[in-house]
Amino acid sequence: MSALEYIQQAIAALDWEREPRGLYEPVAYTLQAGGKRLRPALAVIASDMFGGRREEVLPAALALEVFHNFTLLHDDVMDKAPIRRGRPTVHVRWNENTAILSGDQMLIEAYRLLTEVPAGKLPAVLRLFNRMATGICEGQQYDMDFERRDDVTLDEYINMIRLKTSVLLANALQTGALIAGAPEETQQALYRYGICIGLAFQLQDDILDVYGDPATFGKAIGGDILEGKKTYMLLTALQQAEGEDREQLLRLLGDRHADPQKKISDVTAIYTRLGVRRTCEEVMKNYTQQALAELDLIDLPHERKLILINLAEKLLARTE
Repeated sequence: MSALEYIQQAIAALDWEREPRGLYEPVAYTLQAGGKRLRPALAVIASDMFGGRREEVLPAALALEVFHNFTLLHDDVMDKAPIRRGRPTVHVRWNENTAILSGDQMLIEAYRLLTEVPAGKLPAVLRLFNRMATGICEGQQYDMDFERRDDVTLDEYINMIRLKTSVLLANALQTGALIAGAPEETQQALYRYGICIGLAFQLQDDILDVYGDPATFGKAIGGDILEGKKTYMLLTALQQAEGEDREQLLRLLGDRHADPQKKISDVTAIYTRLGVRRTCEEVMKNYTQQALAELDLIDLPHERKLILINLAEKLLARTE
């Protein structure tokens, strides 16, 4: 059974038939909505690479997935996002208070799952998990701070998405390797691979938010443009735009009463003229190559690393 199939079965087996239903039904709704299950699968994949026992890594893998979905519930409230994975977000289907409280319960459940990690590995796993959780909160705060700033640099943006997105993937890989007993230097190489893959993953997300297909992307296209989010696309455009393009872009960004669809199409047209998508794709490819270079440092047969090599290459072609 593949790591992904193993994780999907385990998530489906989680029991959310608890009272009060108003607390647990949104949790079940969130976890049953699907998603890539990439983070828990990476923990299992890393464990498999070093001959680990799946039942030992499973609690940590599930904790990562529950924690990830907890952050999405709260992010959707902060961003006022109407759709997630093609369905109404929890705060839309229920209300904001429900989304906050059910998200809180998911955080608690993530830590409860961690208590099932083998006792000898638990302190180290907890240290990694807490470092990751803190990084994600720091990244979210930077993201919110950037909304009020007009001087955000590309380096600051990369650091923000490293914290908000990459550390979760990196933690999943290092945790799986740690529980399986891999050497420290190997754990660190996998962590760095995860950071690079996470950066490439988020840059692809930035591209898909503008140029993706809503039917496969799972959420409305152009949301980042309407919210004025400082993405790699926008920051690159602001850095490159001159003359009329720059004036129009700044005017569009400052117009809170513009027709949403026209605003999206006009900003997208500027991105296209400036070649912003191509620039973003090149940076994404560079991070993917860095990730592959980290795998070269791991002393394992090529076939044992092939699944992570393929993941890096498939990332460049994803549409959702």
